[in-house]
Amino acid sequence: MCRHLARLGPQEPIGRVLVEPPHSLYRQSWAPRQQRYGTVNADGFGVGWYAAGDPVPARYRRAGPVWADLSFADLARVVRTGALLAAVRDATLSGADAEAAAAPFAAGRWLFSHNGAVTGWPGSLAGPARTLPPEDLLALEARNDSALVWALVLARLRAGDTPAQALADTVLEVAAAAPGSRLNLLLTDGDTITATAWGDTLWYLAAPGPGTVVVASEPYDDDPRWRRVPDRTLLAAHRTDVLLTPLKDLALKNPAEDLASAPPEEPRT
Repeated sequence: MCRHLARLGPQEPIGRVLVEPPHSLYRQSWAPRQQRYGTVNADGFGVGWYAAGDPVPARYRRAGPVWADLSFADLARVVRTGALLAAVRDATLSGADAEAAAAPFAAGRWLFSHNGAVTGWPGSLAGPARTLPPEDLLALEARNDSALVWALVLARLRAGDTPAQALADTVLEVAAAAPGSRLNLLLTDGDTITATAWGDTLWYLAAPGPGTVVVASEPYDDDPRWRRVPDRTLLAAHRTDVLLTPLKDLALKNPAEDLASAPPEEPRT
């Protein structure tokens, strides 16, 4: 059910991150190594990146598999960036939204991706959806669960929440409304990366180069510096450090038991 990746670091061609590594996101579109749900990510792909001096990212998205897009091969070879977010998609439900349903979603300086699925969609999110202004619902890019989850995150960002608070509160709200959902969220503004591990794999690689951090559904190579993020954890990364904080599952009947079993916070790296 999708694979995604975000990177902050020195400028380099996006293909060096997304295509060239032996287990790159490009290869994960047909041969992921750790994907728990689904096997082939051929229902669309996208990449968003930041150009020097421009806080608003560009995006390239398509409805088909990344390996069938010859234009992407050229783009990946020549476009250079110091910050990007990319995803390959295995759709939970087929639909008519084409590339509009492919991550990354965007608003202003933000790029966002959701790896997972909301159980009971769409009825399960009727409650959370009612907290959004009608104009936000009408502005949804696609009619899928990821687009609505993004709208919930974006509403919190616009209200002044930090990225970490916006993701954490959205995950807990959606998990309470739709227990069993998989909610690995990924958010960047070109200077920071914020992510959640909730029901699927998440890894990070800190300092593979000067001021570089990569956050991904799974490692794109066998570098021993990759670190797995424990499930139900919030990750907040800058170019020089990564902080992991356990998330508390409000749906559990015994919150004290949840705290006792939560994974310990990892130190900054």
